Parts: sequence; structure tokens; C-alpha cells
Amino acid sequence: MLIVHHLNNSRSQRVIWALEELNLPYQIVRYQREPTMMAPPALKKVHPLGKSPVVEDNGLILAESGAILEYLQETYDPASLLRPESPGEKLACRFWLHYAEGSLMPLLMMKLVFSSLGKKPVPWVLRPVGKALGQGVQKAWLNKQLVTHADYIENHLAQSAWFAGDTFSIADIQMSFPVMALLARGGMRDLEHTQAWYQRIQGRPAFQRAIEQGGPFEIPGA
Repeated sequence: MLIVHHLNNSRSQRVIWALEELNLPYQIVRYQREPTMMAPPALKKVHPLGKSPVVEDNGLILAESGAILEYLQETYDPASLLRPESPGEKLACRFWLHYAEGSLMPLLMMKLVFSSLGKKPVPWVLRPVGKALGQGVQKAWLNKQLVTHADYIENHLAQSAWFAGDTFSIADIQMSFPVMALLARGGMRDLEHTQAWYQRIQGRPAFQRAIEQGGPFEIPGA
């Protein structure tokens, strides 16, 4: 049986969702974040990086969300439930699968970090300087980058229901985490098509089952 090493409020929620879409049996091994929001040391016993998700399957130890999703689709999806059929949609699926963590999530992580420089656990004496630095970087550069990416996603979803086109795919599963983070941290409004896509994925029975299995899921705002 597939084993998912699942950290609460983490990217491993996407793996559980994919397994539910494919109707595959799996077991969850649960981990709770430390007070610092870091993963517990126990995860390093599973994979040297100590991150989640990690999936075990027939002696294989698989890490990285995109790689896991590709493996699940290629290994357990003969009916192509999570893979589009046309060459153009296949290419789009691959692009968004890698764009999610390669281009968008680093900016959203920076948004979280720079927004936190004026708060605990930064020492109180440094918080005014940290806050000023964080706000300065966001105003001068980071927020503009996020607007560019938000517009890019919004314009794409204005033309197609799903990220790979007319077909739901692993690209939508992979993009769910950064899009939720963008909506929580980006400080942007009027992303009509992005919000509509988010409502569509929330309405999928497999998404709802994944929340039931993985536990409450909420991405903190900046």
C-alpha cells in the first residue's frame, strides 16, 4: 500500500488529493509542525531533507510534490484521469506542474518572510528595522512581481477552465497550493477567474475527501 508521510498544513495535501482522484488505497503517517512551524525531526528518518510530502511505494522513497504527482499519474493512471490527451494540453500540464514551485512559490515564500520581519521571533529591538526592511523590499520589487504572476494566471484561466486547458489534470493539483497562497498573501482583489477556478477545485468530491483525510487545511496570510 502507498504510504503518505503527511505534515499538517503542507504540500502533502496535494498528494492525498491526487490519490483520492485516482481512487487508490493509501495509508497516512501524520506529523505535526513544531511551534516554529518547521517540520519535526522525525521526518528526517524518512527522507534526508526532512520535508513533506514523502511517499513510500514498493520500497521506493519519493519526495517533491511534482515528482510524486508525475509518478502517481504514470504508474497508477492508465485511464488518464489526471493527464490530458492532446499534445498542446500535455505541454501546458508540464509547464504549470513546474511553474508552481519553480517560479511562483519562491515569491510567495519571500512574501511571508518579509512580512514577518517585524514580528516574533525576531528580537523586539530589531523589529522596527526588520519591518521597515520588509516593507521596503515588498514595495520596491516583490509586490510588483506578484502582480505580474497574478495577472498571468488570471489571463490564462480566463481562456480555459483548467490549467492544462479543458481537462482537469495534475497541473491543477500542483497549482492549488501556490494559488491558495497567492490569494491569502498577495493582497490582490478582482481575480475573478482565479477565484472561480478555486471554487471549482473545492467542489470536487476527491478534494473534499482529501480534506477529510488530511485534516483542516489553511495557508496563513502574510
